[in-house]
Amino acid sequence: MTVAGTKRDFYQVLGVAKDVRPDDLKKAYRRQAHKCHPDRNPDDPDAESKFKEASEAFEVLSDPQKKERYDRFGHAGLSGAGVHDFNHMKVDDIFSMFGDVFGGMFGGGRRSRGTDLQTEVELSLTEVATGAERTIEFSRRDFCEPCDGSGSARGSKRQTCQTCGGYGQVEQSGGLGGLLGRVITACPHCHGQGSMIVTPCPKCRGSGRTVKHREVSVQIPAGIHDGQAVRIRGEGEPGEDGRSRGDLHCYVRIKAHPFLQRHNNDLLCPMPLSFTQASLGAKVEVPTLTGKADLKIPAGTQHGQMFRLRGLGVPDIRSGRRGDEIVQVLIEIPKRLDKKQKDLLREFANSENRTVLPESRGFFDKLIDYLGNSGES
Repeated sequence: MTVAGTKRDFYQVLGVAKDVRPDDLKKAYRRQAHKCHPDRNPDDPDAESKFKEASEAFEVLSDPQKKERYDRFGHAGLSGAGVHDFNHMKVDDIFSMFGDVFGGMFGGGRRSRGTDLQTEVELSLTEVATGAERTIEFSRRDFCEPCDGSGSARGSKRQTCQTCGGYGQVEQSGGLGGLLGRVITACPHCHGQGSMIVTPCPKCRGSGRTVKHREVSVQIPAGIHDGQAVRIRGEGEPGEDGRSRGDLHCYVRIKAHPFLQRHNNDLLCPMPLSFTQASLGAKVEVPTLTGKADLKIPAGTQHGQMFRLRGLGVPDIRSGRRGDEIVQVLIEIPKRLDKKQKDLLREFANSENRTVLPESRGFFDKLIDYLGNSGES
């Protein structure tokens, strides 16, 4: 779910149209979540990923700002928009995160730990070899300042829930007229908190959270691979109890280098050579991450032959040991030769006792000669 090219259309995931109403969107999400609940599908290994896919779709489409970005730019427009990293979240945490949507549908209370966020940075191959520092800008749901995250307007106090009497849990029938026993679930009115807001905060409308802009600096270690993430602890969103925050996962994307290709910690450099350089030997300059290096090509080098430049690769992210740069020779055969070059090659072919095509004159050369001689007859 983290790679945009593999994501399905969010509207298709939930089976809704672009002009879906909020209430209908919630119903579609509840229906899909119930259908894909891992406990209901123990034999389906894809049930959990489908549930997380539906949760990501609901988070984006239920947020007006994220929905607008998604409608305009698709999945690529959500980078840095504060979308949760559902791949790294537990199913129970997701249920708690959308407690207002599920109510007591699956039981369980509010989560105490905050939720994780994800973002991306792009590095050059040179930065991968040295390590880099980046300043990341992102948005996250954070405590509302006017109400200090309580959700209640200033001067207003929460009221004990009349349904559960302040316990946060209620006892419900287990089904079949009570034959399956009684189960304890989160109170559907206070969502397991035991109290309710009387006068909501006008800024956050009782949620206790508002979207805030955030900038953090992250150190990216040398040798990191494309798709790996750096975790910045405590930069995610706060939990319901306010004591613990989630983390920010910064995923790395590596730009393609114009000459070098990475293979683990080694770098491959395809080097074109003329057949004369390969035959007679030569001294050439090859590109490296730090500039250029001289490479001696011995006489008789064959097409595809490789030469190793020790220590000019990428460092291992754990040990720091550098890989090598491997230069692969690609012998190029010229497509056009002048007459002198052709004569030299034919002479060389004769010394090898090799049969080559005879020299032939072009059609237009013969036509010029024909027209020039026709006037004399």
